[in-house]
This record gives sequence, C-alpha cells and structure tokens, in this order.
Amino acid sequence: MTNFKKVTLFCHRWLGFISGLVVFIVALTGCIFCFQDEIQDAMYSYRTVTPQSKGYVQPSELIATVKKAYPKASPDYIYYYGVERPAGVLANLGTEGYEYVYLDPYNAKITYHEKPQTNFFIIVEYIHLYLLLPPAIGSWIVGGSTIAFVAIMITGIILWWPKRKTDRKRSFTIKWGGRWRRVNYDLHNVLGFYATSIAIILALSGLAIAFQPVSRAIYNTANLGSVDYDKEVTEPKSDSLKRSGLAKQPVIDMAFAYARKQVPNAQMFLIHNDPALSGAIGVGAYAKSMHYSHADGFEFDKYNGKLLKTYDYEKKSAGLKLNEMNYDIHVGQILGLPGKIIAFLASLICATLPVTGFIIWLGKRKKSKAKKVRNVVHRKTHKQQVAEV
Repeated sequence: MTNFKKVTLFCHRWLGFISGLVVFIVALTGCIFCFQDEIQDAMYSYRTVTPQSKGYVQPSELIATVKKAYPKASPDYIYYYGVERPAGVLANLGTEGYEYVYLDPYNAKITYHEKPQTNFFIIVEYIHLYLLLPPAIGSWIVGGSTIAFVAIMITGIILWWPKRKTDRKRSFTIKWGGRWRRVNYDLHNVLGFYATSIAIILALSGLAIAFQPVSRAIYNTANLGSVDYDKEVTEPKSDSLKRSGLAKQPVIDMAFAYARKQVPNAQMFLIHNDPALSGAIGVGAYAKSMHYSHADGFEFDKYNGKLLKTYDYEKKSAGLKLNEMNYDIHVGQILGLPGKIIAFLASLICATLPVTGFIIWLGKRKKSKAKKVRNVVHRKTHKQQVAEV
C-alpha cells in the first residue's frame, strides 16, 4: 500500500470512529422523515379538507379565531397549504411556547391543534438537526459530523476504486454466496459506492439549510460571485414613523389578495407576520403544495399596505433558486415520489455504513491479534525444537 493510500485509510478510519454514531442517527432519522407527509396524511384526517367553491377565508379571520381560542397568542405565521388541505397558524404563546392550530380554510373553524414538540415527526426532525441537544450545540455536532462524512465518502471511493479492469465486475457486485464477513465487506464497499453521489448531495443540502455560510457559498458559486447576495435576499422593513395613509382593511388581507392575483396558479401560500423579523408582512406563493421551491414573494408595509419588495421567481438569480430548493433536494421531493425513494434508500445505506465499517475494522483487528499469537507460538516451537537438537 502506498503512503497516500495509508494516509487516506487513516483518515477514513478515524473520521468514521469520530462521526459514526452521529452519522448513524442522522441518516436513520432522515430515512424516517423522507415520507413524513405521506405517512401523516394516511394517519390523520385533519390533514385534509373538502374543497369548496366559495374560496378561502381571509387571513384576518383565521387570526381572529386563533386569538379567541388563545387570547395571549401572537399568530406569527399563517399557512394555506392547498385546496384539499387545512390552513395552519403557528401561534406564539410567549413563555408557553408555540401552538400549531389547524383550521378549515373555508370557514375558519379549528379542526386540530398541537404543540409542535409533541409531534413524532417534529421530534424526529429535532433529532436529525440537533440530536435533541440545544440548537447552538447540536447543530455544530451534526454539522461537523456531516462534513466528516463527506470526507469519509470521498476517501472511501479512493480506497475502493479497482486498479485493474478485471476487478471491476467483482467490485461492483455483492457476493451473496460468500461468508458473512465477505458479504458485510461488500455491503460496505459496493453500497457505499452506489450511494456516494446522492449522499454527498443530501449532505451538502442539509449543511446549506443549517448553516448560512454554506448557503451563501452555494449562492456565490452558482452565481459566479456576480450577484449581490445582501441586496437580493434582505427583507425590507416597515417604517413605524411613517404611518400616513393607514390601510382601511387589514394589511394582511390586502397582502394575501395581491399575492393571489399576481400568482393565480400558486397552490400554497405562506404568510409571515412576525415582528421579530422585519416588521413587514410577507407572502410567499408556491407553485406546488408542500413543495418549498419555485416561489414568488412579496413584502408589504404592515401599516399602510404599500408593496415594498417583490421576489419574482423568473428574475431570481440561479444561486437564490438553488438555495430555495435545498429542502426539496434534501428530502428528495424535488423529483417527486421517485426522488423520495432515492433519498430514502441513500439515507438507509448511509445509516448502515458505520455499522458495516465497524464490523470490518473489528474483524481485521481480531485477525491481526490471531496472527500475532500464531507467530509467537511458532517462535516458541522453533526455539524448543532447536534446544532439543
């Protein structure tokens, strides 16, 4: 083995030891989360509604219903998920945390409510993102392990790649009829090879979701550094000192109506009314329900309803479009159901790699010890035979 291969093996092995457990947990929870929408739709009736011709109620009506049920609530986010889905309101209850309220979008009646942290798939998501640790700590542990995992996949390909053409057929297939250690070896190497490209894409998209510097790096790379990031993505702020011409109807209703008029084919709308962000009211209009890419956006002055900024999808830079695809890429839904299946299988393979890799290391370690024992016995026997002579 060359010195380069020795260094590569050392990095591959020890990065695996350091990050293996975290990679196993993150990959396994990623498998579970891939189909969370489909599973929840099948399990919970409140996630669907009967479409009606009269159209959606206004956002202000949803807010009024939630405020009546939770007087201390600040309804910061309003969701219209689609004609066959309920509306949702994420209500900030202050020290009591958040309450997620589902409502019928055609009559504003509450159909279900829950604390986000009690939802099984939200718990899975928190494990996936933070290992249930405080976000400031957990995100860095997961992020560091993910970076290590990318390096492991690359070094694994370098170590595995067959030198001779005659070895390639054997290297690309699993020898199911072999001994279990050989099957385990093939599972680690062959499945690892097939999953590498998808795994790296999933890892990078996950890092972009979790870490703004990664997202910005992807943005700058896609735009070749030619677009001003801050100018394109910075949200405008309402000026509380200029309240002249106050709107005669709730601004949030005006904003929603404007977005629907400008993007009539949008299937989903997300409205933010969070004063902690900018003080402005924003509406995102999404091309497909439950998909978070291909969106147009609008920002309005919260006091007089003036349009402050438009995010026209067709005019967005390539970097911004790519960043907005991160979630859909990460869970595979950018390619629909086939994409989710691919992401699921790749994540499942990634979860097995630390296990099969550890078994390989353990087997080599035992084999090395056994070899040393045989050598010692051989030397003792040899000495004894010489003494007898």
